Amino acid sequence: NWIKTWNDDPKPFVWHKTAEEILDSLAKYIARISDAGH
Repeated sequence: NWIKTWNDDPKPFVWHKTAEEILDSLAKYIARISDAGH
């Protein structure tokens, strides 16, 4: 039912950040969790 409703009025996905911004954010997150002492 969800897919039928979605297909009746589809909306494109719009990126709000550049690939570089996403990768920078991911690198910061990985560095933070890597230093968590687990």
